[in-house]
Amino acid sequence: MTWRDAPPAPQVAPPSIPMSEAVRRLEPITPLPQGADQLDAGRAALGERLFHDPILSHDRSISCASCHPLDRGGMDGLARSRGVGDALGQVNAPTIFNARFNFAQFWDGRAATLEAQVAGPIHNPVEMASDWKEVVARLSADDTYREAFAREYPEQGITPDTIARAISAFERTLTTPDSRLDRYLRGETQALSDDEKEGYARFKALGCASCHQGVNIGGNLYQRFGVLGDYFADRGEQTTADLGRFNVTGEEADRHVFKVPSLRNVALTAPYFHDAGADTLEDAVDIMARYQLGRSLSDEDRRLLVAFLHTLTGNFRGKALE
Repeated sequence: MTWRDAPPAPQVAPPSIPMSEAVRRLEPITPLPQGADQLDAGRAALGERLFHDPILSHDRSISCASCHPLDRGGMDGLARSRGVGDALGQVNAPTIFNARFNFAQFWDGRAATLEAQVAGPIHNPVEMASDWKEVVARLSADDTYREAFAREYPEQGITPDTIARAISAFERTLTTPDSRLDRYLRGETQALSDDEKEGYARFKALGCASCHQGVNIGGNLYQRFGVLGDYFADRGEQTTADLGRFNVTGEEADRHVFKVPSLRNVALTAPYFHDAGADTLEDAVDIMARYQLGRSLSDEDRRLLVAFLHTLTGNFRGKALE
């Protein structure tokens, strides 16, 4: 019997899975989880108070929320944030929203966890300009903080570790699920307009999703800024911050390499890039196309990509971010 005479292969019914799950498996982007995790509410509440309290800074002038205001996309909208004494920071502050889904923290990835990240701003002379000794002493002198830490961390009380753990517990609650793209990926096909769907198709076809994918639409890998063009030479006036991961590892291969930022809520977080080199989404997609993809976008490409990026704005505490 030849292959022409062989009986047809038996028809096997496809596995019974929800349409939304089938759609999700084919996409480079994963919807954010819906609903709150089973996080420790008491520790998160303590962390929220610390996050908004300028007591952490040397001159009691700024808090974590000064650079990461939750009513403005989780970042201050400045090219470079201002610290104690009006000192000017080195980089554009990234959003704190959905930071829990990043595989490392800071543009150069120098902190592996949210807990490790907390110490950075506290000790940085152009941010909070403080230190653990000063912060612990101040909190220990406050009756309400002593009581809260005794309740939430009875075996340790107020220490650098428990301060970092409390702030991180709060930061883990700062997620923004249910963007219109999330709803679309779960099977709600009318959540996006035709233009937005076409923008998403071009986002994938042009290669943007090679770096901006996963649950956080980025935040899960490092990439050189200037794969197909020398961004820094063209921009001029290079700074130490432009060296990226090189400042952490000292490896030549890490020069100008940065953590790929999340694109969630990107329509709210201008200016863009570590150097605030793009003021608008239109500028940002042009720069990315030129230096990362080696492409020149048409007006239609740009318009549709920007339309798609506006679908990435999610909800915080049940309300749409604005």
